[in-house]
Amino acid sequence: MKLFGTLILSAVGLYLLACAWLYFMQHRLIYYPTLPIPHAYLTVPFESDGETINLIVINPGKTRAILYFGGNAEAVLLNAEPFKRAFPDHTVYLVNYRGYGGSSGKPSERELYADALRIYDDSIKQHSKLVVVGRSLGSGIATYLASERPVEKLVLITPYDSIVALAQRNFPWFPAKYLMKEQYDSLSRVSRIDAQTLIIVADHDRIVPEVHTRTLADAFPENQVKVAMIKSTDHNSISLAPGYYSLLQQFMLH
Repeated sequence: MKLFGTLILSAVGLYLLACAWLYFMQHRLIYYPTLPIPHAYLTVPFESDGETINLIVINPGKTRAILYFGGNAEAVLLNAEPFKRAFPDHTVYLVNYRGYGGSSGKPSERELYADALRIYDDSIKQHSKLVVVGRSLGSGIATYLASERPVEKLVLITPYDSIVALAQRNFPWFPAKYLMKEQYDSLSRVSRIDAQTLIIVADHDRIVPEVHTRTLADAFPENQVKVAMIKSTDHNSISLAPGYYSLLQQFMLH
């Protein structure tokens, strides 16, 4: 009996240690900062709460603009040339998060939200209309921004309902709701978003299973959202699909 009690206590101790590991390691599980890559595009250092955010600016000086928030391990620079070709009449801002692409600081949900608001407030002074695009992790930032500021249109690429819901799916034995400091709860913000919204789904997405994207899409009024699936793609390859940029063009330019 004593042995059984010892085993139970050991199991509980190991479980609590695992919970503690998830709690303290969550930033490393969510964020994968990218190193700066040499390039010839215009880089504008944007000051935000004492940190320098490197904005890569494509087609500067246009009336309309696109603000792009990338994935958790994405080098947003790689979008520069495709966006330049697809949207020659838009100024495109590719945001290097804190700690990404030479930007200073460390990423966290609260700070990335604050940076997004400051970048929007500065950019909207120079443009009549602004489209917000968020991919994967960036979809959470994009939905937050669209719920706090007026945007012309909103594009969400491989988005999720919340990071907590994804964590609970991946770690079903742990109480993700209580362990996750980083929530990125897009689902709760849908009611405050007025922009026409395009949601793009990869049909073989194993990072964000389709059910999490559909849950988010279903929360929008039917006349406000369009859901498009790109076949034969996964979470990382979706932007390489032949129809990806034409889909963005069709939605943003009409």
